[in-house]
Amino acid sequence: MTMEDTKTKTVVEDLYQTLQDGHLGFSRAAEKLAEDGHDDIASKMRDFSQQRQRMARELIERAQMAGITVETDEGSAAGALHRGWIAMKDALTGDDAHAVLAAAERGEDHAVAEYQDALEAELPAELKAFVDKQALEVKSAHDTVKQLRDANA
Repeated sequence: MTMEDTKTKTVVEDLYQTLQDGHLGFSRAAEKLAEDGHDDIASKMRDFSQQRQRMARELIERAQMAGITVETDEGSAAGALHRGWIAMKDALTGDDAHAVLAAAERGEDHAVAEYQDALEAELPAELKAFVDKQALEVKSAHDTVKQLRDANA
C-alpha cells in the first residue's frame, strides 16, 4: 500500500467512524425525544440515523471501488460516540428537547468539520467527488438540527 493509499484509508476510516457516531447518536436522540413525547422531532432524528447508516455503507463501497480496503470494526460500545456526540449522554438525562437537539448539533458540528478536513486531503478524484456529495448531506442535516434546536429553545 502506498503512502497515498494509507492516507486515503485513514480519511475514509475517520469518516466512517463519524458516520457511525452519527447513526448511533441520532438513534439515541430519537429514542429520548420519543419517550418525552416529541414524536415529530424523533421521527426526523430516526431519518438522520438511517441516513448516516446508508452513507457509511456507501462510503465503504466507494472506497472499495477506488481500491481502498477499509477497517469497519466499530470497536466496543464504550468507544462509541467518542467524539462530537459525547455530550448526548448528558442531554439524555432530562426531558428537554432543546438539550437533546443542542447535543445533536454539537455532534453535527464535529461531522461537518470531519468532512471539511477530508475534502482538504488528497483523495482519488472519484472518491473526493463522492465525499463532497456526502459533505453536502451532512451540512444539510446539521442545518436542520440547528433549526429544530432553535425552534425548541
